[in-house]
Amino acid sequence: MEFTEIAPDASCGCGDCAARRSSRPRPAARAPRRARRAALLMAAVGTVLGTAATASATAAPSSSASDTDTPQGEVSPLFGGNGHGLAPHTRGAAAATTRTEIIARAQRWVDLQVPYSMGSYWTDGYRQDCSGFVSMAWGLGSSQTTWTLPDFADRIAPADLQPGDILVYNNSDNPQGGSHTVIFGGWQNSAHTQYLAYEQTRPATRRRTTPYAYWSHADSYVPYRYRGLAAGTADLFPGTDAFGPGRSNDYVKRLGEMLVQRGGARFYGEGPDPSWGEADRRATEAFQLAQGWQGSEADGYPGKDTWNLLVTGGGHDIPPAAAAPPPAPTPAPAPAPPPATIPPFPGTAAFGPGQSNDAVRQLGEQLVRKGFSRHYTEGPGPTWSESDRLNVADYQHSLGWQGSEADGYPGPDTWKHLFSAT
Repeated sequence: MEFTEIAPDASCGCGDCAARRSSRPRPAARAPRRARRAALLMAAVGTVLGTAATASATAAPSSSASDTDTPQGEVSPLFGGNGHGLAPHTRGAAAATTRTEIIARAQRWVDLQVPYSMGSYWTDGYRQDCSGFVSMAWGLGSSQTTWTLPDFADRIAPADLQPGDILVYNNSDNPQGGSHTVIFGGWQNSAHTQYLAYEQTRPATRRRTTPYAYWSHADSYVPYRYRGLAAGTADLFPGTDAFGPGRSNDYVKRLGEMLVQRGGARFYGEGPDPSWGEADRRATEAFQLAQGWQGSEADGYPGKDTWNLLVTGGGHDIPPAAAAPPPAPTPAPAPAPPPATIPPFPGTAAFGPGQSNDAVRQLGEQLVRKGFSRHYTEGPGPTWSESDRLNVADYQHSLGWQGSEADGYPGPDTWKHLFSAT
Protein backbone atom coordinates (compact mmCIF):
# COMPACT_ATOMS: atom_id res chain seq x y z
CA MET A 1 0.00 0.00 0.00
CA GLU A 2 1.36 3.47 -0.84
CA PHE A 3 0.50 6.77 0.85
CA THR A 4 0.83 10.27 -0.57
CA GLU A 5 0.95 13.37 1.60
CA ILE A 6 -1.29 16.22 0.40
CA ALA A 7 -0.34 19.79 1.26
CA PRO A 8 -2.95 21.64 3.34
CA ASP A 9 -5.34 23.77 1.31
CA ALA A 10 -4.63 27.48 1.81
CA SER A 11 -8.32 28.18 2.28
CA CYS A 12 -8.88 25.55 4.96
CA GLY A 13 -9.27 27.01 8.44
CA CYS A 14 -9.13 23.82 10.55
CA GLY A 15 -6.62 23.66 13.35
CA ASP A 16 -4.52 20.92 11.77
CA CYS A 17 -4.12 22.62 8.39
CA ALA A 18 -3.37 25.91 10.13
CA ALA A 19 -0.68 24.20 12.22
CA ARG A 20 0.84 22.58 9.12
CA ARG A 21 0.88 25.93 7.29
CA SER A 22 2.53 27.56 10.33
CA SER A 23 5.61 29.66 9.67
CA ARG A 24 7.44 27.75 12.39
CA PRO A 25 10.53 26.28 10.71
CA ARG A 26 10.61 22.51 10.44
CA PRO A 27 13.90 20.56 10.43
CA ALA A 28 15.41 21.27 7.04
CA ALA A 29 16.71 17.75 6.56
CA ARG A 30 13.58 15.89 7.71
CA ALA A 31 13.06 12.92 5.47
CA PRO A 32 9.75 12.46 3.57
CA ARG A 33 7.33 9.93 5.03
CA ARG A 34 8.04 7.36 2.29
CA ALA A 35 11.81 7.70 2.76
CA ARG A 36 11.49 7.41 6.52
CA ARG A 37 9.29 4.33 6.19
CA ALA A 38 11.83 2.77 3.81
CA ALA A 39 14.66 3.58 6.25
CA LEU A 40 12.68 1.94 9.03
CA LEU A 41 12.12 -1.18 6.92
CA MET A 42 15.82 -1.35 6.08
CA ALA A 43 16.71 -1.03 9.77
CA ALA A 44 14.38 -3.89 10.65
CA VAL A 45 15.82 -6.09 7.90
CA GLY A 46 19.34 -5.24 9.09
CA THR A 47 18.41 -6.35 12.60
CA VAL A 48 17.11 -9.69 11.37
CA LEU A 49 20.25 -10.32 9.32
CA GLY A 50 22.53 -9.38 12.22
CA THR A 51 23.96 -6.36 10.41
CA ALA A 52 26.03 -4.13 12.70
CA ALA A 53 27.01 -1.38 10.27
CA THR A 54 24.70 1.29 11.70
CA ALA A 55 25.64 0.53 15.30
CA SER A 56 29.35 0.67 14.56
CA ALA A 57 29.04 4.00 12.78
CA THR A 58 27.62 5.79 15.85
CA ALA A 59 28.63 3.51 18.70
CA ALA A 60 27.95 4.76 22.23
CA PRO A 61 30.28 4.08 25.17
CA SER A 62 30.40 0.44 26.12
CA SER A 63 28.74 1.19 29.44
CA SER A 64 25.55 2.44 27.81
CA ALA A 65 23.01 1.49 25.18
CA SER A 66 23.33 3.65 22.09
CA ASP A 67 20.62 6.17 21.35
CA THR A 68 20.75 5.11 17.69
CA ASP A 69 19.35 1.74 18.72
CA THR A 70 15.94 3.19 19.59
CA PRO A 71 13.91 3.33 16.36
CA GLN A 72 10.49 4.93 16.70
CA GLY A 73 7.16 4.70 14.96
CA GLU A 74 5.20 7.50 13.36
CA VAL A 75 2.58 9.77 14.96
CA SER A 76 -0.32 7.51 15.98
CA PRO A 77 -3.48 7.50 18.11
CA LEU A 78 -3.63 5.61 21.38
CA PHE A 79 -3.44 1.84 20.92
CA GLY A 80 -2.27 2.47 17.35
CA GLY A 81 -5.70 3.56 16.14
CA ASN A 82 -7.52 0.28 16.79
CA GLY A 83 -10.72 2.04 17.68
CA HIS A 84 -9.57 2.97 21.18
CA GLY A 85 -7.51 6.11 20.86
CA LEU A 86 -7.75 9.75 19.92
CA ALA A 87 -6.88 11.03 16.47
CA PRO A 88 -3.14 11.65 16.18
CA HIS A 89 -3.50 15.11 14.67
CA THR A 90 -3.62 17.05 17.93
CA ARG A 91 -0.40 18.87 17.13
CA GLY A 92 0.21 21.81 19.42
CA ALA A 93 -2.50 20.87 21.94
CA ALA A 94 -1.21 21.14 25.49
CA ALA A 95 -3.31 19.51 28.20
CA ALA A 96 -2.44 20.87 31.63
CA THR A 97 -0.22 18.74 33.86
CA THR A 98 2.40 19.21 36.57
CA ARG A 99 6.02 18.23 36.90
CA THR A 100 5.07 15.84 39.70
CA GLU A 101 2.59 14.07 37.43
CA ILE A 102 5.11 13.87 34.57
CA ILE A 103 7.79 12.27 36.76
CA ALA A 104 5.23 9.98 38.44
CA ARG A 105 4.01 8.66 35.07
CA ALA A 106 7.60 8.15 33.89
CA GLN A 107 8.48 6.32 37.10
CA ARG A 108 5.45 4.05 36.68
CA TRP A 109 6.89 2.71 33.41
CA VAL A 110 10.27 2.30 35.14
CA ASP A 111 8.61 0.30 37.93
CA LEU A 112 6.72 -1.85 35.42
CA GLN A 113 9.85 -2.31 33.25
CA VAL A 114 7.82 -1.72 30.07
CA PRO A 115 9.62 -3.55 27.23
CA TYR A 116 10.98 -1.42 24.41
CA SER A 117 9.10 -1.75 21.11
CA MET A 118 8.49 0.60 18.21
CA GLY A 119 5.43 -1.32 17.06
CA SER A 120 3.69 -2.33 20.31
CA TYR A 121 1.39 -0.31 22.56
CA TRP A 122 1.32 -0.59 26.35
CA THR A 123 -1.88 -1.09 28.34
CA ASP A 124 -2.26 2.69 28.69
CA GLY A 125 -2.33 3.00 24.89
CA TYR A 126 1.07 4.59 24.25
CA ARG A 127 3.67 3.24 21.83
CA GLN A 128 6.57 1.60 23.64
CA ASP A 129 9.40 3.61 22.09
CA CYS A 130 11.26 6.71 23.29
CA SER A 131 8.84 9.28 21.84
CA GLY A 132 5.79 7.26 22.92
CA PHE A 133 7.24 7.26 26.44
CA VAL A 134 7.53 11.06 26.52
CA SER A 135 4.04 11.38 25.00
CA MET A 136 2.73 9.22 27.84
CA ALA A 137 4.55 11.17 30.55
CA TRP A 138 3.32 14.50 29.15
CA GLY A 139 -0.23 13.10 28.80
CA LEU A 140 -0.58 14.08 25.14
CA GLY A 141 -3.35 11.63 24.25
CA SER A 142 -1.42 10.31 21.24
CA SER A 143 2.03 8.90 20.49
CA GLN A 144 4.20 11.54 18.86
CA THR A 145 7.76 11.36 17.46
CA THR A 146 11.00 13.13 18.32
CA TRP A 147 10.25 15.41 15.35
CA THR A 148 6.77 16.41 16.54
CA LEU A 149 7.25 16.57 20.32
CA PRO A 150 8.76 20.09 20.01
CA ASP A 151 5.38 21.23 18.59
CA PHE A 152 4.01 20.81 22.12
CA ALA A 153 6.90 22.57 23.82
CA ASP A 154 9.13 25.62 24.00
CA ARG A 155 12.89 25.46 23.57
CA ILE A 156 14.81 26.39 26.73
CA ALA A 157 18.41 26.90 27.76
CA PRO A 158 20.26 23.97 29.39
CA ALA A 159 20.68 26.02 32.57
CA ASP A 160 16.87 26.27 32.87
CA LEU A 161 16.24 22.50 32.81
CA GLN A 162 13.90 21.24 35.51
CA PRO A 163 12.31 17.83 36.17
CA GLY A 164 9.73 17.00 33.50
CA ASP A 165 11.54 18.83 30.68
CA ILE A 166 13.02 16.75 27.84
CA LEU A 167 16.17 16.53 25.74
CA VAL A 168 15.70 15.70 22.05
CA TYR A 169 18.20 14.55 19.42
CA ASN A 170 16.93 14.43 15.85
CA ASN A 171 19.13 12.74 13.26
CA SER A 172 18.23 14.04 9.80
CA ASP A 173 20.26 11.25 8.17
CA ASN A 174 18.13 8.59 9.91
CA PRO A 175 14.98 10.34 11.26
CA GLN A 176 13.27 7.31 12.78
CA GLY A 177 16.13 4.97 13.56
CA GLY A 178 18.76 7.49 14.69
CA SER A 179 16.83 9.95 16.85
CA HIS A 180 16.19 9.81 20.58
CA THR A 181 14.58 11.68 23.50
CA VAL A 182 14.82 11.44 27.31
CA ILE A 183 13.02 13.05 30.25
CA PHE A 184 15.14 15.25 32.52
CA GLY A 185 14.77 14.20 36.17
CA GLY A 186 17.08 16.68 37.93
CA TRP A 187 20.78 17.48 38.19
CA GLN A 188 22.91 14.94 40.03
CA ASN A 189 25.80 17.28 40.83
CA SER A 190 26.35 21.00 41.35
CA ALA A 191 28.54 21.24 38.23
CA HIS A 192 25.56 20.19 36.05
CA THR A 193 27.61 17.59 34.24
CA GLN A 194 25.33 14.68 35.27
CA TYR A 195 21.57 14.40 35.48
CA LEU A 196 18.88 11.81 36.19
CA ALA A 197 17.40 10.57 32.89
CA TYR A 198 14.14 8.68 32.42
CA GLU A 199 14.08 6.99 29.02
CA GLN A 200 12.56 4.22 26.96
CA THR A 201 15.40 2.20 25.48
CA ARG A 202 16.35 -1.44 25.10
CA PRO A 203 15.51 -3.70 26.82
CA ALA A 204 13.01 -1.73 28.95
CA THR A 205 12.25 1.63 30.58
CA ARG A 206 15.11 2.83 32.74
CA ARG A 207 16.08 5.60 35.15
CA ARG A 208 19.81 6.29 35.43
CA THR A 209 22.45 8.92 36.04
CA THR A 210 23.55 10.19 32.62
CA PRO A 211 26.31 12.54 31.47
CA TYR A 212 25.00 15.78 30.01
CA ALA A 213 23.62 15.85 27.38
CA TYR A 214 23.81 12.10 26.61
CA TRP A 215 26.22 9.22 26.14
CA SER A 216 26.62 10.04 22.44
CA HIS A 217 25.76 13.00 20.17
CA ALA A 218 25.96 15.11 23.33
CA ASP A 219 26.32 18.38 21.42
CA SER A 220 23.18 17.74 19.35
CA TYR A 221 20.57 17.32 22.08
CA VAL A 222 18.14 20.23 22.49
CA PRO A 223 16.20 20.91 25.75
CA TYR A 224 12.44 21.60 25.61
CA ARG A 225 9.74 22.41 28.16
CA TYR A 226 6.17 21.14 27.79
CA ARG A 227 3.84 24.04 27.02
CA GLY A 228 0.99 22.66 29.14
CA LEU A 229 2.76 22.82 32.50
CA ALA A 230 0.40 24.10 35.20
CA ALA A 231 1.78 27.28 36.73
CA GLY A 232 2.61 27.54 40.41
CA THR A 233 3.03 23.84 41.15
CA ALA A 234 4.66 22.76 44.40
CA ASP A 235 7.50 21.21 42.40
CA LEU A 236 9.08 24.53 41.54
CA PHE A 237 11.92 25.77 43.72
CA PRO A 238 10.52 28.70 45.74
CA GLY A 239 13.87 30.49 46.03
CA THR A 240 16.44 30.69 48.79
CA ASP A 241 14.48 33.41 50.61
CA ALA A 242 11.87 30.80 51.63
CA PHE A 243 14.35 29.14 54.01
CA GLY A 244 16.38 30.28 57.00
CA PRO A 245 15.92 31.73 60.50
CA GLY A 246 12.60 33.46 60.96
CA ARG A 247 10.97 31.85 57.91
CA SER A 248 7.61 30.10 58.29
CA ASN A 249 5.77 28.72 55.24
CA ASP A 250 4.55 25.53 53.59
CA TYR A 251 7.83 25.12 51.68
CA VAL A 252 9.76 24.72 54.94
CA LYS A 253 7.34 22.00 56.04
CA ARG A 254 7.54 20.20 52.69
CA LEU A 255 11.34 20.37 52.79
CA GLY A 256 11.32 18.71 56.21
CA GLU A 257 8.89 16.01 55.08
CA MET A 258 11.05 15.18 52.04
CA LEU A 259 14.19 15.09 54.21
CA VAL A 260 12.49 12.69 56.65
CA GLN A 261 11.65 10.40 53.72
CA ARG A 262 15.32 10.47 52.67
CA GLY A 263 16.68 9.40 56.07
CA GLY A 264 16.65 12.63 58.07
CA ALA A 265 14.08 11.69 60.73
CA ARG A 266 16.68 11.59 63.49
CA PHE A 267 17.21 15.35 63.23
CA TYR A 268 13.59 16.11 64.15
CA GLY A 269 12.41 15.73 67.74
CA GLU A 270 8.93 16.63 66.47
CA GLY A 271 7.51 17.96 63.26
CA PRO A 272 8.53 18.89 60.61
CA ASP A 273 6.46 22.05 60.72
CA PRO A 274 6.28 25.30 58.70
CA SER A 275 8.75 27.16 60.96
CA TRP A 276 12.42 26.95 60.02
CA GLY A 277 14.58 25.49 62.77
CA GLU A 278 18.03 24.11 63.41
CA ALA A 279 16.66 20.61 62.71
CA ASP A 280 15.84 21.69 59.13
CA ARG A 281 19.33 23.10 58.64
CA ARG A 282 21.10 20.03 60.04
CA ALA A 283 18.96 17.60 58.02
CA THR A 284 19.52 19.62 54.83
CA GLU A 285 23.26 19.71 55.51
CA ALA A 286 23.31 15.92 56.02
CA PHE A 287 21.51 15.41 52.69
CA GLN A 288 23.94 17.73 50.90
CA LEU A 289 26.94 15.95 52.41
CA ALA A 290 25.45 12.63 51.27
CA GLN A 291 25.73 13.92 47.68
CA GLY A 292 29.47 14.48 48.18
CA TRP A 293 29.13 18.27 48.33
CA GLN A 294 31.44 20.33 50.50
CA GLY A 295 31.88 23.88 51.76
CA SER A 296 29.22 26.36 50.69
CA GLU A 297 27.47 23.60 48.72
CA ALA A 298 26.69 21.86 52.04
CA ASP A 299 25.78 24.80 54.26
CA GLY A 300 22.40 23.39 55.31
CA TYR A 301 20.33 25.84 53.26
CA PRO A 302 18.51 24.36 50.23
CA GLY A 303 19.28 25.69 46.76
CA LYS A 304 17.73 24.72 43.44
CA ASP A 305 19.84 21.56 43.05
CA THR A 306 19.05 20.34 46.58
CA TRP A 307 15.32 20.97 46.07
CA ASN A 308 15.18 19.25 42.68
CA LEU A 309 16.93 16.12 43.99
CA LEU A 310 14.43 15.91 46.85
CA VAL A 311 11.39 16.52 44.62
CA THR A 312 12.41 13.88 42.07
CA GLY A 313 13.82 11.32 44.50
CA GLY A 314 17.27 11.68 42.95
CA GLY A 315 20.67 11.57 44.60
CA HIS A 316 21.73 9.65 47.69
CA ASP A 317 19.77 9.20 50.93
CA ILE A 318 21.07 10.50 54.26
CA PRO A 319 23.15 7.68 55.79
CA PRO A 320 22.49 6.43 59.32
CA ALA A 321 24.29 8.18 62.16
CA ALA A 322 27.93 7.15 62.29
CA ALA A 323 29.06 4.97 65.18
CA ALA A 324 31.25 6.55 67.82
CA PRO A 325 34.89 6.67 66.68
CA PRO A 326 37.26 4.11 68.20
CA PRO A 327 39.32 5.26 71.18
CA ALA A 328 42.60 6.97 70.46
CA PRO A 329 45.62 4.65 70.42
CA THR A 330 47.24 6.57 73.26
CA PRO A 331 45.22 7.35 76.38
CA ALA A 332 44.22 10.95 76.85
CA PRO A 333 45.27 12.73 80.02
CA ALA A 334 42.86 12.26 82.87
CA PRO A 335 40.41 15.15 82.98
CA ALA A 336 40.69 17.58 85.80
CA PRO A 337 38.17 17.08 88.59
CA PRO A 338 35.05 19.19 88.28
CA PRO A 339 35.05 22.41 90.24
CA ALA A 340 33.74 22.22 93.77
CA THR A 341 31.30 25.08 93.18
CA ILE A 342 29.39 26.29 90.14
CA PRO A 343 31.13 29.36 88.69
CA PRO A 344 28.90 32.39 88.17
CA PHE A 345 27.12 32.52 84.81
CA PRO A 346 28.82 35.27 82.71
CA GLY A 347 25.66 36.19 80.79
CA THR A 348 24.36 35.21 77.34
CA ALA A 349 26.33 38.03 75.67
CA ALA A 350 29.57 36.13 76.38
CA PHE A 351 28.65 33.43 73.84
CA GLY A 352 28.02 33.54 70.13
CA PRO A 353 29.78 34.44 66.86
CA GLY A 354 32.61 36.90 67.33
CA GLN A 355 32.94 36.39 71.10
CA SER A 356 36.35 35.55 72.59
CA ASN A 357 36.78 35.33 76.34
CA ASP A 358 37.69 33.00 79.18
CA ALA A 359 34.06 31.99 79.70
CA VAL A 360 34.00 30.40 76.21
CA ARG A 361 37.15 28.41 77.05
CA GLN A 362 35.74 27.42 80.47
CA LEU A 363 32.49 26.26 78.80
CA GLY A 364 34.38 24.14 76.23
CA GLU A 365 36.60 22.47 78.83
CA GLN A 366 33.56 21.54 80.94
CA LEU A 367 31.81 20.09 77.84
CA VAL A 368 34.89 17.89 77.33
CA ARG A 369 34.75 16.74 80.96
CA LYS A 370 31.07 15.87 80.55
CA GLY A 371 31.76 13.87 77.38
CA PHE A 372 30.22 16.28 74.84
CA SER A 373 33.21 17.02 72.63
CA ARG A 374 32.59 15.13 69.37
CA HIS A 375 32.45 18.31 67.26
CA TYR A 376 35.85 19.62 68.40
CA THR A 377 38.71 18.97 66.02
CA GLU A 378 41.00 21.13 68.12
CA GLY A 379 40.72 23.15 71.29
CA PRO A 380 38.51 24.12 72.96
CA GLY A 381 39.76 27.69 73.17
CA PRO A 382 38.58 31.17 74.13
CA THR A 383 37.08 32.00 70.69
CA TRP A 384 33.46 30.93 70.11
CA SER A 385 33.03 28.53 67.19
CA GLU A 386 30.35 26.43 65.56
CA SER A 387 31.90 23.42 67.31
CA ASP A 388 31.07 25.02 70.67
CA ARG A 389 27.46 25.58 69.59
CA LEU A 390 27.00 22.02 68.31
CA ASN A 391 28.48 20.48 71.48
CA VAL A 392 26.24 22.70 73.67
CA ALA A 393 23.22 21.63 71.57
CA ASP A 394 24.16 17.96 72.09
CA TYR A 395 24.32 18.53 75.83
CA GLN A 396 20.95 20.33 75.85
CA HIS A 397 19.38 17.47 73.89
CA SER A 398 20.77 15.03 76.48
CA LEU A 399 18.68 16.87 79.06
CA GLY A 400 15.56 16.22 77.00
CA TRP A 401 15.26 19.79 75.77
CA GLN A 402 13.92 20.58 72.28
CA GLY A 403 13.40 23.53 69.96
CA SER A 404 14.66 26.90 71.23
CA GLU A 405 15.73 25.28 74.50
CA ALA A 406 18.34 23.29 72.56
CA ASP A 407 19.68 25.92 70.17
CA GLY A 408 23.32 25.49 71.22
CA TYR A 409 23.65 28.80 73.07
CA PRO A 410 24.11 28.44 76.86
CA GLY A 411 21.73 30.19 79.22
CA PRO A 412 21.71 30.15 83.04
CA ASP A 413 20.02 26.72 83.22
CA THR A 414 22.44 25.14 80.73
CA TRP A 415 25.38 26.62 82.67
CA LYS A 416 24.02 25.39 86.05
CA HIS A 417 23.41 21.83 84.81
CA LEU A 418 26.73 21.66 82.99
CA PHE A 419 28.82 22.70 86.01
CA SER A 420 26.85 20.76 88.61
CA ALA A 421 28.52 17.74 90.20
CA THR A 422 25.71 15.35 89.16
